[in-house]
Amino acid sequence: MVFTKEEFSSKVQEIQGQSWYKNPIGFGIARIDRGQLNRDKTLQATFPVVNWNENFGSAAVFMNALRDAGVEVDTSASEVVCPISDTFLTSCIETFRPYIPEAKGNEHKNVQLVSGLSSLPRELGLGADDFKVVFIFEDVAPLTVEGVYLKLYALSTGKASLRSLNLNGAFGKLTNVAWSGTMPIELDWLRENELVLKLTGKYPTIDMVDKFPRFLSHIIPADNTRILDTSKVRFGAQLAAGTTVMPGASYINFNAGTLGAVMVEGRISSSAIVGAGSDVGGGASILGVLSGTDGNPISIGENTLLGANSTTGIPLGDGCIVDGGLAVFAGTKVYINDAQIEKINAVNPEAKLSNIMKASALAGLNGLHFRQDSQTGQYIVTRSTREVKLNSDLH
Repeated sequence: MVFTKEEFSSKVQEIQGQSWYKNPIGFGIARIDRGQLNRDKTLQATFPVVNWNENFGSAAVFMNALRDAGVEVDTSASEVVCPISDTFLTSCIETFRPYIPEAKGNEHKNVQLVSGLSSLPRELGLGADDFKVVFIFEDVAPLTVEGVYLKLYALSTGKASLRSLNLNGAFGKLTNVAWSGTMPIELDWLRENELVLKLTGKYPTIDMVDKFPRFLSHIIPADNTRILDTSKVRFGAQLAAGTTVMPGASYINFNAGTLGAVMVEGRISSSAIVGAGSDVGGGASILGVLSGTDGNPISIGENTLLGANSTTGIPLGDGCIVDGGLAVFAGTKVYINDAQIEKINAVNPEAKLSNIMKASALAGLNGLHFRQDSQTGQYIVTRSTREVKLNSDLH
């Protein structure tokens, strides 16, 4: 029994000192949505509390409580998903006892979580099978639906940096389902029950069919962040405070997003990142990497403008402009006259520029303005009139 915070600290140190114990990268308790036909199939995992490289005391309590409940945690595995039980919850509460009175608001959320689980109203019809404890010990390709969701939560909450997690094979772990609000529904169940559902007027409103839910189904954004259409941001995206996502042609995929206040009226594809103060114009597209982990992901710097219906296939630095309708790919040939080379070099001292270049050679440079000669069709690069913040390390 633990009665004081000192005893809690001693208990945690005792657990962490045992040979079997290992700190996880991420962990949490998830509520599981199962298949309507196949109860062994996990359709979605909802984590009320996400721990990522933090709260190792709670991790120790959870692992020890599992052992008290007769469940061994294999910390040598990259990912572990364990069932919970009344014995597990009792052990957690007894160990967390000193913190229960002050667990409220943003304080001691893991304590709040186990306390809430132990007192769930019976009329909800939820049992131990509806909840799992998930641990990730090594950042490799996810093994389970629960593992995929925990990583997506880490990205969307900003606890993990964009493009920092291994998401290889994530699509293969998830099931393509019909989403009605936040509820996933097996497509086979809908087919099997279509006649009765439609005759009785109980056929659900289907918002979409996808393996991923929407961002707002799981994440509460910052107060000054606006998402004008829930379908425009996929779960696993990351939106910095102040980002505005307009309706229409805008979209932000998973493992992609913004690093500051950004206006988004175009598409930020998977693995693409946009810096603070930038504007992704209406219908503009930033090429991405579908898997989220391989290839050449694109970063857009700060205070950069992508004109309406433009396409960007190379990384851009700060203070750049791509005129509306232009498609700039790695192999696109561009012309820079001598006077503009001098001006561009003033903010990019290390750049090696020539009059005719492939756009790929300009990747990541600051202060570029991509334009097109309306008579010849030639792509031209000039020094952008937008403010460029110089890298103090270079001067």
